[in-house]
Order: sequence, then C-alpha cells, then structure tokens
Amino acid sequence: MEKQPTTEKSRDQFVSRIGFIFAAAGSAVGLGNIWRFPYLAGLNGGGAFVLFYLICVIVIGFGLMLAEFVIGRHTQLSSVDAFKKLDKRFTFVGVMGVLAAFIIMGYYPVVGGWSVAYIFKIVLGEFSTEPAVMGEIFGALSGGIMSPIFWTAIYLIMNIVIVAKGISAGIEKASKIMMPTLFALLVILVIRSVTLPGAMEGLRYLFVPDFSKMTGEVMLAALGQAFFSLSLGMGCMITYSSYLSKKENLVQSAIIVPAMDTSVALLAGMMIIPATVALGFDLGQGPGLVFVTVPAIFATMGPVVGRIFGILFFVLLTLAALTSSLSLLEVVVSYLIDNRKWERKRAVMITSIILFLMCIAASLSMGIWSGFQIIGKNIFDFLDWFANSLLLPIGGLFITLYVGWFWGKDKVKTEVTNNESVKFAIFNVWMFLCKFVIPIIIALVLLSGIGII
Repeated sequence: MEKQPTTEKSRDQFVSRIGFIFAAAGSAVGLGNIWRFPYLAGLNGGGAFVLFYLICVIVIGFGLMLAEFVIGRHTQLSSVDAFKKLDKRFTFVGVMGVLAAFIIMGYYPVVGGWSVAYIFKIVLGEFSTEPAVMGEIFGALSGGIMSPIFWTAIYLIMNIVIVAKGISAGIEKASKIMMPTLFALLVILVIRSVTLPGAMEGLRYLFVPDFSKMTGEVMLAALGQAFFSLSLGMGCMITYSSYLSKKENLVQSAIIVPAMDTSVALLAGMMIIPATVALGFDLGQGPGLVFVTVPAIFATMGPVVGRIFGILFFVLLTLAALTSSLSLLEVVVSYLIDNRKWERKRAVMITSIILFLMCIAASLSMGIWSGFQIIGKNIFDFLDWFANSLLLPIGGLFITLYVGWFWGKDKVKTEVTNNESVKFAIFNVWMFLCKFVIPIIIALVLLSGIGII
C-alpha cells in the first residue's frame, strides 16, 4: 500500500492488519500487566482474583474496546474531534481522554526509566538474594535526584523517536518488533519459573480458585485491573482505530486485542508467582514485587544465570512500558495534529518537553519533594489517582453510554458490520452490554476509586 502524506483530508494509516493488532495490543499491554497484575493476584487470593478478572475482561474488554474501535474508525479522527463530529455534547469525553493520556505520561516515563535503569544495574551486578538489600537499591533510585531524571529522559527519548516517525513508519514498525519480542521473552522466563522446585504450588495458587476468598474487595480489585489494563476510556483505541481502513473487521480485532493483553497478564503471573513461592519470598510484597522481590529471585539462580534472566526481565518490562506509552503520547500528538493543525514533529517535541518537566516533578515527589502533598498524596500518586480513578472511568462510562443510547442502533450496526459485510451474531447482546451492564460495572470502578465503596 502506498503511504499518503498526512493532510487535513488524508491521514497516515496502518499498512497492515497485524500492525494495528500489535499496536493496539501493545497499547493495552504495559506495566499494568507485568507489574500490577502479579502483585494484585498475590495480594488478593490468587485464583479467585484471576477468575473474576477473566470474567471482567470478557465483558468490559470486548464490549468497551469494540465501542472505541467503532467511534475511531467511523470518524477517522482522534478522540476530541471524533466526538465533535458525532455529537458536540460529548466533546468533553474526548477532551478528558486527551487530558488523561497527558497526565499519565506526566509520571509513567518515570517508571519506564526505572525499568531501563535496572537493565544496567543487573548488568553491573547490582542485585542480591536479600529483598532488604534490593529494597535499598530501589529506594536509592526512586528517591534520588539526578539518576531517576536521567533514566526518565532516556526512556522519553525512545518514545519521541518512534512517535515522531508517524503511524506506519514509527508506531506500526516498532510494535511489529516489540510485541513478538515481548511474548518470546515472557515464554522464556515462564519456562524458567515453572521448572523451579516447588513452582507447582505457586501455579495452584494462581489458577485454582479458593471461593472463600471471593470477597467484594477482591472483586473490585479484579474489576479495576481489567478496566485499566486494557487502555480503555482515554481515547487510545479511538485514536489507533482512526488510522484503520473501512475494510478491517472490528469485531475480530476487539476479541484478539483483549485476548493478547490477558495472555500477557497471565504469563506474567506464571513468571513471577511460582518463582516467588518456590524460592520462599513474600507474595504480599505489593507494588515492590517487580523491583525488589524479582531481582532477588534472579540472584538466587547464581551470578551468571541470574544476571541473564534479570536482564531479560527488565528488557521485557521496558518493552511493555514502551508499547503503552507510545499510544499515550500518540493520543496527545494526534489531537494537536487533527485539532490544532500542528505538524507531527512539532507536536511531539513541544508535548514531550512539557511532559518531561511534569516527570521531573513526579520523580522528585518520591524523594526531596515528598513533603509536598495534594489531598494527602505526593505528585506522582496524585497524578496516578486523578487519571486512573477519575478521568478513565468517567471517559469509559460516557463512551459506552454514547454508543448504547445516543448514536443510534442502525448507525452503530452499519459501522461495526462494515455495511452488513461482516457477521456479528451477538450485536444485540453487545448493545445490551453497552446500555446497561458496562456502565454499571464502570460506575462501580469509579465509586471504588474515589473511596465511596
């Protein structure tokens, strides 16, 4: 396919379906899968958490993702202009999505920078079998001044280089390399983990549900993880699908992308939890599991083997973070291109400079600026809470309400079935989910995030 120049009337597009699938799956696959899923499963009863998580992915993952795909592909515009075109009353939904992506990119590269830093720390032998020692190493990095800012800059530069090249030459090409590499590294690390003596106990904990642990708290944790893991509610999927041709099968894509995302989460759980159990480490470590416990686990494998697997793991973590942050940056850049008529490279550079300043503040709030609090949270935690607990659920809620109640059933069906050329036998079931089930689920996530339930 010959690539056309980006103008007001023609936009860059994904040149292959697999490129879109990898890019969309990469947007969904991120630190939430490799870092957050294993520690939440560890803290919330293992199999009971995983079972309810899978149910939520099937309902929300397919339902809301298809809603975003339909809006983006129909309008061929980024989230703000998409809603302007469809119904100006809902323009605020697109604005909230861009704002959410912008805010998340104001701290996410800090964590991405930690991942890059750990690749070099493991190379230099900075890991120990003692979690306490690893805790000190992580504390020195996250609470430092120049070091975390330097690694954040390195990570942000990776994003700038790829996004500045556009969709087909930048994000699509990078995703085609990074996603298969990510899966290959995961499989290698899973094989190593499950072959450790005593690993089967960890697998049973992860996959055999103990229904006595299926509490309201566990269900809400699984619900929130399923929603946030899929990059929904912030316009990423609307933006990516706006670069799709009208011939693409949106229904299949809305099945494949959540399936790939969930596969990564489950593989990450199989990589971390059996090894944690087999080697006698604490499953309740929480957020520090990846940066404290996992390096200590690798250290028990010996200086050479441990170093190899440690490097592989943090390369994997960096790739997972990068595939997500590319889509977050693209949401903001696409808005500036479509709405403000900026040239892509200008949009990328100006946005990235502002984001880097935000990242500096977020990084320093883990150390010398920790005393500065906003509603009892440091800058890093406040940005995370504001985006993930408020903006994303509200955005997702109104996206599904718009598709279910306001757009018009016939118009939605025409777009999702490519003018009746694609069979979608459960269209009415999906519309029912958009009208009633998904809004209720998202409302629960929202109320939980702001502390009402």
